[in-house]
Parts: sequence; C-alpha cells; structure tokens
Amino acid sequence: MNDMVRLIEPLIPALRRYARALVRDRSAADDLVQDCLERAVSRWHQRRLDGDPRSWMFSILHNLAVNRFRGQKRRPVHVEIDEAPGGELSHMATQDRTIEVRQMLRCVDQLPEEQRSVLLLVVVEDLSYAQAADVLGIPVGTVMSRLSRARDRLVELMDGTVAEQPPKPFLRRVK
Repeated sequence: MNDMVRLIEPLIPALRRYARALVRDRSAADDLVQDCLERAVSRWHQRRLDGDPRSWMFSILHNLAVNRFRGQKRRPVHVEIDEAPGGELSHMATQDRTIEVRQMLRCVDQLPEEQRSVLLLVVVEDLSYAQAADVLGIPVGTVMSRLSRARDRLVELMDGTVAEQPPKPFLRRVK
C-alpha cells in the first residue's frame, strides 16, 4: 500500500493539469482525476510491474475522458439561464498576456481532439513520445506526425493565417 501511495501521489498535480486542459472545467476535471485514482487503486495489481506508472495513470485518465466525451455527445448538457455562472461568462482583461493566453487556449480548443491530446501530453505534461504513444495506444510515429500537425495548425491559428474551421455537421444514419 505504501508503495502505491508513494508512486501515485506525486502524479496527482500533473493528472489534474491534464484533466483540466482536456475538459476545461475545474470540477469536471477533479471528478475525472478522482475516477482515475479510484480505478488505479482498485486495479493496482493489473499494472505492468516493469512499466512506468506515470504512463499507466495518464492512460487511465485519457480513456476515462474519452468515454466521458462520448457520453456527452449523446446527451447534451442543459443549463437554466438563472443557474448559469455569470462571473465565469465574462472577465475584463487586465494584462496583454492574459489576452494572449486566452487566444492560445481558444486556438488549442480548435485543434482536433487527437492532435490536442498529443500536444498536451508532450508539451504540457512533458511525456516522451514513447510515453504519449503508450498513453494514447498509438504508434510513436503517429504521435510525432500528430504533434507536428498540431504545432503547425496552432501557429496558423495564432497568426490568423487560416480561418477557423466550422463545426462538423451533425449527421444521422436513417435505416
């Protein structure tokens, strides 16, 4: 038990940071990290002993986030106008840096999910290409190409040289 706590506890801040970047909501991110920790503790015996617990934990978190995104697509969130958090809807920019950071976050949000995940794992969480590939369950070459495309696209979006992509149309299969 002490070994498990010793290995997991230092990872919690990085897991929270990654979860917040993925879901962009503090309470939902904390719930996601809690679910991740619960799953890791209950399945601690299933991890590879020779593997990196950091990669394993990020894999669990990523898979939980993907499952949550899939569930949200099926059932949209409804918020009453009276219950909408007014303070979080608008803020005055106090510094130029704040505006730049918000612009970058909006540009990161416009990246496709697979590019955004790779970018966050490698750049923000400082995982190696091999660790990111292990977390996402894809080959290292795919990580490298997605990261390259994500960086190129982010530069284009930040410079304003490419128009924002319109949202994908909702298609329904009729039998």
